[in-house]
Amino acid sequence: MNENDQHLNPLAGMSPGEAFAHCLTDEGLAWLRSLLDSGRYALRAPEEAALLTVAWLLRDGDTRAAWELVEELRPSAGEVRFAPHPCDLPSPDAGAVHRRTVGEAAALLSRRKANPDVEAQREALAVWRPFEDELLVHRLRADAHSAPWRADGAALLTRYRSLAAAHTRCTRHLDPRSNASVLRRALEEDVAGRELPPREAGLVRRAVTAAAAKRGRNRQPDRPTHHELTALVLRRLSAFPSDRGVPDVEPLIAPVSVGEAGESGLPAGTAIPAPVVAVVAGTHDAQLGVLLSRGTIPSAEVLAEVAPQLLITHTAQGYADGSLRTLMAAMHRARRGNLYWWDAEQHARLTASPWVRALGHRNPDPRTTARAALRTLGELTLRYFPGAGLPNLLVLMLSRLAAPAELPVPFLAEPFADSYSGAVSKDLPMAARTAAELLHGTVYERYYGIDYAEVRDLAIAQDPDGIAKLCAVRAGRVGRPLASDPAVIEQAKILTTFNLALLVRYGGVAPQAGWGSLARGAFTAATRPGATAKRSACAWRQLLFFLSLCRAEEQAAVLAWIDAQAGRLPARSAARVALPLAGLRLAAA
Repeated sequence: MNENDQHLNPLAGMSPGEAFAHCLTDEGLAWLRSLLDSGRYALRAPEEAALLTVAWLLRDGDTRAAWELVEELRPSAGEVRFAPHPCDLPSPDAGAVHRRTVGEAAALLSRRKANPDVEAQREALAVWRPFEDELLVHRLRADAHSAPWRADGAALLTRYRSLAAAHTRCTRHLDPRSNASVLRRALEEDVAGRELPPREAGLVRRAVTAAAAKRGRNRQPDRPTHHELTALVLRRLSAFPSDRGVPDVEPLIAPVSVGEAGESGLPAGTAIPAPVVAVVAGTHDAQLGVLLSRGTIPSAEVLAEVAPQLLITHTAQGYADGSLRTLMAAMHRARRGNLYWWDAEQHARLTASPWVRALGHRNPDPRTTARAALRTLGELTLRYFPGAGLPNLLVLMLSRLAAPAELPVPFLAEPFADSYSGAVSKDLPMAARTAAELLHGTVYERYYGIDYAEVRDLAIAQDPDGIAKLCAVRAGRVGRPLASDPAVIEQAKILTTFNLALLVRYGGVAPQAGWGSLARGAFTAATRPGATAKRSACAWRQLLFFLSLCRAEEQAAVLAWIDAQAGRLPARSAARVALPLAGLRLAAA
């Protein structure tokens, strides 16, 4: 939409103060209400939600709250824009998230360089092969060596010099042994009226024979390069706002259309390259579960990048009215700074802004929304990546959510001890105690040979150093520090379950499909061909945790399934898992 169109944007050309005054007129309020209904607006800063909030309050019948908000905003109205910007596209759904914005996708694609080898090959096919054909046709003409023939030859040589100056990627034509070079040298001698030496004449005959044979073969079609197709996708992206995702990515990654072929010269029906499709797919605005199921979010690390948007969706979905949900989601997305990281203080300042406070009892409970976001994040991580540990970025996000959720637990992040002083993290006892209370007497405790009663006593005594020493003893590395020894660090992860117990006890995580489903997924990850020893150990640890939370009959079914799957493994994978599997059977017996 052109913002200078007075009919579509009544605020075009107005100062902030003039826009503020206009929006409080009957005409202006009617315009704001139409934006609330259609969702076709954009907020470039959180404060641009203020006048839309006024319009919503008036429509809801809360006149007093609306005009109190107006009076609170009025002193700043001359300097700060409180009005939205009209937009052709509706605001994203309140529950939608995306991996990257349109602008970020465009920046990634713009940094892609043309492949020099591909471009050289394309130049050879599009420029030098046709020119070689012209040289051959000229050599085979019936009127060879006549005056017109020499004049045409001189024109060919002039064009060669122009082509060589303009097309420098392919240098095959400069090779003196190439057919094109031999034919060109012969033409230069003929145009100058000089007779070819016998040796050079023989070379010309062989070049003519070889070039004629090559000319009759099927040649590789002149296909567009990735660089050209990327440019087409960039043009498609330019139709969308750069600060958001897109609700449907299919038109962006569809093959070249007939209309685009006419404009760009690219062959109609040409498919967009897979690497370009992967970048654009990340702009898809949809429910987080949809993005996970489609593989748009391929790992727990990427999920951690998207996680801050989850609190936005849960906060917005706490509003009963649909237009208010859309407005509050747009306001949170418009906050300044990096959307892919989240700051509790900044979030608190935003929710304490005058236009949010004016909504009063309609605002959702921040503790409830933070807890819901934490639980959803934990459940989705375990459901889609059951064999992967929690990456540090995800752990930090969980810890930041724990504060507004009023959960008395910090999630455990690596490193577990300071690399300089050796001081052990004070969060270790809480994580160890939670694991001890949840897993005492389970398959997990028996398999790993843990005395969770001892661990619990150390944790209650708030003795992180004692827990670190126990980890060193279990690793057979007495005296080695928790800060740097991988074996000791692994034992700390085993004792504490590395946040899994915290997610269950305090985060309320309970998978809909049951713990048995996660145990099966973890076993699959542990035995996946090509999995590193570290990844397999992590997946096996998670398998033991999930199995320990299964009911007796579910646990028996999972163990039977594991035995059946183990019998189908390739020999190398079966040998790798034989000893851990024997230990699992013994612990479960």
